[in-house]
Amino acid sequence: MAAFDVHDEIRLVRGRRFEPGRNEMIVGRAATGQFEGLDVGRTVRWGTTIWTIVGVFEARGGVSESELWCDISTLQASYRRGNTFSSVSVKLESAGRFDVFKRMLLNDRRLRVAVVRQSDYLADHAAARTRLITALGLAIGALMGLGAVFAAVNTMYTAVAARTREIATLRALGFGNGPVVVSVLAESAVLALMGGLVGAAAAWAVFDGFQTSTINPQTSAQVAFAFAVTPRLLGEGVIYAVLLGVLGAIPPAVHAAHLPVASALREL
Repeated sequence: MAAFDVHDEIRLVRGRRFEPGRNEMIVGRAATGQFEGLDVGRTVRWGTTIWTIVGVFEARGGVSESELWCDISTLQASYRRGNTFSSVSVKLESAGRFDVFKRMLLNDRRLRVAVVRQSDYLADHAAARTRLITALGLAIGALMGLGAVFAAVNTMYTAVAARTREIATLRALGFGNGPVVVSVLAESAVLALMGGLVGAAAAWAVFDGFQTSTINPQTSAQVAFAFAVTPRLLGEGVIYAVLLGVLGAIPPAVHAAHLPVASALREL
């Protein structure tokens, strides 16, 4: 079947391929995780047809794993669609042939089509949902970051209060304001680094590969996707944690640098 040649990333993990002309269907691995009743051997009723699930496939984590595949002629008859198609996927010899292929189709007056690369098509349909997820992520990250700054301020004020005598002794020995500020900031940075590493490890363990789904607002299709917690994201998260820790330590560090030496030494 041509579909498996065009989508060469498809690999059956259970069952077999559907046979042309029969009411058989194969389903993507992501779809089986989102909907009940899509196991191999089960039957479902869509349109005027009862379909038998004969296989499950994966597509390297791609969007195809949200899809259900069957014989196109059988599907058209089930929904009384005649010989119409909503989209057609074509695999070219090379990426450089796309512009030639596009001009050929647009110049054919028998056709009324929009010709786009699959990557551009998917990016366009995901744009609205991506903006929403990004905005929510930034808002939640900002709120959590604000809470982390206040936590760092409270922690380091407590640490400075517990070390009042040590700081006063250093000041009496001739250490200026700069080393005191740097020491407080460095301690906060180390604590934030440790917390960031623990948080990064937890995020990777819990969310890497976590699968969920959403509705494509343009096509009303269910799209399953998996979170990918990459090394770059983990690194950015750890850096963000350290910066917040340092930011929260600035007020306690300034306070420590301006402690009255004489008053602090009286506590010895």
